[in-house]
Amino acid sequence: MPPLLSVDRLTTGYGRIEVLHGVTIEVPAGSVVALLGSNGAGKTTALRAIAGCLPAWKGRISLGGRRLDGRTVHGVARMGLTLIPEGRGIFPGLTVADHLDIASRATAGRDRSGMESRMAEVLETFPVLRKRLTQRAGTMSGGEQQMLAMSRAFISRPRVLLLDEISMGLAPIIVDRLYEGVEALKRAGITILLVEQYLTHALGVADYCYVMAKGQITFVGEPEELRSPGALAAGYLA
Repeated sequence: MPPLLSVDRLTTGYGRIEVLHGVTIEVPAGSVVALLGSNGAGKTTALRAIAGCLPAWKGRISLGGRRLDGRTVHGVARMGLTLIPEGRGIFPGLTVADHLDIASRATAGRDRSGMESRMAEVLETFPVLRKRLTQRAGTMSGGEQQMLAMSRAFISRPRVLLLDEISMGLAPIIVDRLYEGVEALKRAGITILLVEQYLTHALGVADYCYVMAKGQITFVGEPEELRSPGALAAGYLA
């Protein structure tokens, strides 16, 4: 089976500075693939290029066999790819209910069956959002905003979801709850490419792992290989 999302020998960067040097990543349909590495490895740059925020200088990116590189951010999104960036991508002036309603309306013209059950599962996974329905998103904590961003994705059902450092700056108990959300997205059949600096949660949810260093892929394999004594990643992250 060909991968749903394919990144083939991607080279890109900022200005004249090349950051990614021929990166290849394959994400099978329905899987969770973790892209791991230390700060500055190029992980976020890879996600931004896939989402259309950065142009591909060389190589190609495809979704379901259709080219993504060369398309605008909106064009990529219309093909079914959603990026939740480090900044969470929420609208500060809108309420939680507004965000969930927008996500629901985004499915217009597509499969809207089971919308009520999706809403119920979101509020069961992140019960704090039920108490925040009338609250403006910009006044919530960082963890609550991340839960809201993931809830929108769960409701709108993208073909591929890109998650960038969802644990960044958050307390361990909040990170635990967020990764429960990742598990729920996985059970719903959403294909996920997950960028993470810290191993514990990523290895727990991932089907396949890539390790990136200095803009290049240095390891491809299964999570168990990175847990073993003497594994490639054993010393590069806490």
